[in-house]
Amino acid sequence: MSRRGKIFVLSGPSGSGKTTLHNALLCDKKTRKSLIKTISATTRLPRAGEKNKVHYLFFSKKLFQSRIKKGYFLEWQKVFNDYYGTPKAQAKRVLRAGRSVLLCIDVKGAKVVFDLFPDAVGIFVKAPSLDALRKRLQGRGTEGKKVIAHRLAVARKELKEAKRYRYVIVNDQIKKAVKELKSIVEQELSKTT
Repeated sequence: MSRRGKIFVLSGPSGSGKTTLHNALLCDKKTRKSLIKTISATTRLPRAGEKNKVHYLFFSKKLFQSRIKKGYFLEWQKVFNDYYGTPKAQAKRVLRAGRSVLLCIDVKGAKVVFDLFPDAVGIFVKAPSLDALRKRLQGRGTEGKKVIAHRLAVARKELKEAKRYRYVIVNDQIKKAVKELKSIVEQELSKTT
């Protein structure tokens, strides 16, 4: 009997550490054998060190909108001023091969995935407090006060969505949070499907 892949959805407010946890999970030898990262598409500009087709698929807004109309995305959202989306074919290919997909997406995109795949494993990552989140965002040094204030307002709304997720990780210590995430994924992967 062939094993069916699962969809893992990792979400959390900007600054929660979800990307750090996502990357740590993909560096783990045990989990990366059965867990594949899909490469999201975005219209935002690449950050220092980011490469096209490695970190993201960097699209112009015109190309992204054209792909929306053609049904290219499993899910897509406009986040702040840019678009983000998960290519549908990529995710389907991984699932058909019996491997699992790891999506690192915002709560709106996650809702779309949960509606399409009710058995998707949702993992919500949050900072220990809004004050800790604010300090993390300020510590990045990449955004001004207005952008940080906006991200915190969005974070308050996103935190209310944590109840939709099967698991919630409070990222107060990165090593502890990584260990908890690995444990969740390993437990879910060990279940028969």
